[in-house]
Amino acid sequence: MQNEAVIDIETKNTFSDVEGSQGVKGLRISVVCAYFSDTNTYESFEEHELPKLWKRLEEMDRIIGYNILHFDFPVMNNYYAGDFLKFNALDLLVEVEKGLGFRVKLDDLAQANLGSGKTGTGLLAVELYKQGKIKELKDYCMRDVEVTRLLYERGLAYGKLLFNDRFSGMREVPVDFSFKSNKQSTVNLTIPF
Repeated sequence: MQNEAVIDIETKNTFSDVEGSQGVKGLRISVVCAYFSDTNTYESFEEHELPKLWKRLEEMDRIIGYNILHFDFPVMNNYYAGDFLKFNALDLLVEVEKGLGFRVKLDDLAQANLGSGKTGTGLLAVELYKQGKIKELKDYCMRDVEVTRLLYERGLAYGKLLFNDRFSGMREVPVDFSFKSNKQSTVNLTIPF
């Protein structure tokens, strides 16, 4: 059994809050939530707790998420001494896009496969942070991790996910979530040897 983490991040700000050329470099993390298969636990990490998260992620055989390659990892790299893009990862959005030919929202997949979805949008998460509602923010982020984990487990078990196409109705999307090691040996670790 592989040690895997399913993650999601929320930010303190949005792209519209950031100076044009800064882009992802200007985004700041409010919370990261994760499910760890080795302990079968869900955990949350606020910005000041990120070093504890880095240690846990460095121990994983694979990190799983939804749009982690183009959002979560680049934002996390603003804080991390190494490069998360060199970690062994499975981005469910990328795999679903391969099967469909276009990108879909996490909530759309959740509704079609699980019968329920997310509890809001990323903009809601930013507002919760600004209002100091950290518990609600963590609950929102944790729900995204739970949804991503359930979709991952379903796709792994059946080799497909469902998608409700507005034009042609419910479709099966072939996915390959099997473990593949693409971890580069040059990953900088933050823990001492």
